[in-house]
Amino acid sequence: MGHIVWDWNGTLFDDLDVVVEATNEVFVPYGLPPIDVAYFQSVYTRPIWAIYERMLGRALEDGEWERLDVAYHDSYHRLMERCRLATDARRTIDALADAGHTQSVLSMWRHDRLSVAVHDHGLAAAFRRVDGLRPEQAGGSKAEFMVRHLAALCADPADVVMVGDSIDDAVAAQHAGARAILYAGGMQARTDLDRFGAPVIDRLSDVSVHI
Repeated sequence: MGHIVWDWNGTLFDDLDVVVEATNEVFVPYGLPPIDVAYFQSVYTRPIWAIYERMLGRALEDGEWERLDVAYHDSYHRLMERCRLATDARRTIDALADAGHTQSVLSMWRHDRLSVAVHDHGLAAAFRRVDGLRPEQAGGSKAEFMVRHLAALCADPADVVMVGDSIDDAVAAQHAGARAILYAGGMQARTDLDRFGAPVIDRLSDVSVHI
């Protein structure tokens, strides 16, 4: 059987509405009109600072990204308490485990927060490993982290599928020699996901169709 690497935010964790709300809060001092989910998905990319430049229509000034990032996470961590797992996340994780697949989580969210969230949602025992962004890793790419994640698992990339909601997840999988399945219920618009060429699903339970 194979190994599934899950993205967290926007994939297993249904937080898109809160991400958009936190982003709107950050830009209130700039006088920008509030954005909706469709607009956010249309400008979503990695790195995140590039989203902010798209919204502002200009390059960020020195130190501006750092200030925006702190403000965003302050808002997000306050608002995220109302978020839940994606509708069929738990059922899908259980079904994959029953089918003999191992699973883990790789996220660009802060590792301390991620670990607590995975535990609080009752999923810690489901995953062989949970990796988020640690302080010393700031500035790295998800592609680099994917390679390290698989090495720590002693996993053969040929047996691995990455499931995430953005092209960044597919690029990370490709870089590591793994396959990707993209979920259209998260941060990035389906039209953008379709262009990458990896399978795109509307429900997490459809992962089993493509592995």
